[in-house]
Amino acid sequence: MIFSIKITGVVQGVGFRPFIYNLASDFNINGYVTNDENGVLIEIETTKDILDKFCKQIKEQKPPLSQIESINIKSINQKKIYTDFQIIKSKSSDNLTVMVPSDISICNDCKKELEDKNNRRYKYPFISCTNCGPRFSIIKNLPYDRINTSMDKFPMCKKCEKEYTNPKDRRYHAQTIGCFDCGPKIISDETIVEIVEFIKDGKIIAIKCIGGYHLVCDATNSISIKLLRKRKNRPTKPFAIMVKDIKMAKKIAKINTIEEKILEDLKRPIVLLEKNNTDIMSDEIAPNINQIGIFLPYTPIHELLFQNLNIPLLTTSANISSEPLCTTTKEIIKLSSIWDYCLDHNRDIVNSCDDSVVFVENEKEFLLRVARGYALKYLKVPNKTNKKILCLGANQKSTVTICIEDKVILSPYIGDLDGLSSINYFKSHIDVLKRIYNFEPDIVVCDKHPTYESTKFAIELKKQNPKLELIQVQHHYAHIMATMGINNINRKVLGVSFDGTGYGDDGNIWGGEFFVCDRNSYKRVGHFKYFKLLGGDKAIKEPRRVALAFLFDIYGEKVFKMDNKTIKSFSPQELKTLYLIWEKGINSPDCSSAGRLFDVVA
Repeated sequence: MIFSIKITGVVQGVGFRPFIYNLASDFNINGYVTNDENGVLIEIETTKDILDKFCKQIKEQKPPLSQIESINIKSINQKKIYTDFQIIKSKSSDNLTVMVPSDISICNDCKKELEDKNNRRYKYPFISCTNCGPRFSIIKNLPYDRINTSMDKFPMCKKCEKEYTNPKDRRYHAQTIGCFDCGPKIISDETIVEIVEFIKDGKIIAIKCIGGYHLVCDATNSISIKLLRKRKNRPTKPFAIMVKDIKMAKKIAKINTIEEKILEDLKRPIVLLEKNNTDIMSDEIAPNINQIGIFLPYTPIHELLFQNLNIPLLTTSANISSEPLCTTTKEIIKLSSIWDYCLDHNRDIVNSCDDSVVFVENEKEFLLRVARGYALKYLKVPNKTNKKILCLGANQKSTVTICIEDKVILSPYIGDLDGLSSINYFKSHIDVLKRIYNFEPDIVVCDKHPTYESTKFAIELKKQNPKLELIQVQHHYAHIMATMGINNINRKVLGVSFDGTGYGDDGNIWGGEFFVCDRNSYKRVGHFKYFKLLGGDKAIKEPRRVALAFLFDIYGEKVFKMDNKTIKSFSPQELKTLYLIWEKGINSPDCSSAGRLFDVVA
């Protein structure tokens, strides 16, 4: 009998086809395997009994990086004759729902080869195999084949091609395969060995990684860190550090079993940890807080650096604060006033992706930033939609999302939409999802805030295409709906949303809200008492203004005779001006935000 097996999930770019090929060989089954628009398609000629055993082995022995969402089997009546088993050319379609694999850190097998003097990839900075290396960051289009990635400009040499076509080789159909003869290369004037010496000398280095450039320096050198803070315009915000191994991490932070497992996971996120021994690193890394962000090396370049370094490295995104991450040589050169030397290479970053950030609370992992190792992020909803939906998020800590059928696909973390470059970055991530999934929206969903850049963009899309359906959602209702969705709540609830700022239906700034709502409607049944944001958005960046507004509310003009830190932070003339602004409500919107209340208390 002929059977068709469709497998969905993270099954492209993770060695699934070679795995199926070898499994079919073990069972002596003829047929083929290919990538298609939904995942992996297998067609085999066998008996029902062997089919069951074959599928059981697929579930139990699947490649380590794969995630199986579903396996659908059907018999085919037409007669076919297969004389062998083959991996055939990928099938393409306009209706793409396949899950794009995430970028993965170097695996132990590649790490061993990197350190093996007898291996032809000894110290090769871009060593990878079916089980590791870049994925999402190099994808141009689906399906995930070399021709659809930025590896397409590196034709394989005969040795690599032999590995690529050998079903028994670890690099069989590994799209990122390469070596010193045919793969990506370091294009900087400086070598990795020289870069190590520059770091030891206190220099600031730009390094091109998987999803963008890092700025790196010695995490024990306070002078270097202060200089980086000055150049990057980042006065006090904490930096993360990359450490050589888990042993070094444990000297710096308190690490429980779950946190250790996450640190060593192939996703390699930054993990927020409680400080343990601050003597090992400079106090300038994360001043005035008891937490530190730590992650382990995740590229061959990192591993090569740490072969000759035994210090933690300050590692931060190569950008000016609030600006997008640099991904090209042209962009990093614009930041040459920040770094002293640059370690660059010629493998293009197609899709930028920052470092993911997680923390553990009550033995559960929480994602603060969905990026490298986790992006793209996929969720499945209970009901399929026959319309394609684009969701644009808010103005701060932005991400974008598309919905196709029953799949919700989240972009990597984008950041705050504060300037022209960040807005263009936001639009580029929309273009990435549209390109990869051949996606054009029927519906666009955005916030109600009229000045959010994401809202402006949604309205502009509607103007360009009047047939596009535009849905605007109240900010805090969206928060409550998200909580209901995650917990699969379908009934009416009392929803409480404590937030920073969100545009309210009455035109005021909401943020301490009590709603009675379900998935179709909401009613605001309570909120914190309104207070004024003196100077509008400026009060968010200067919490003392909010504290002053509270004092004006309570004491009125008596404030001028008070003697406390809040009052002393303003000059007498500033106090008079701000009182007038408060009294007349000039550029001082009413606000019920719990976030601003927390600012006042702090």
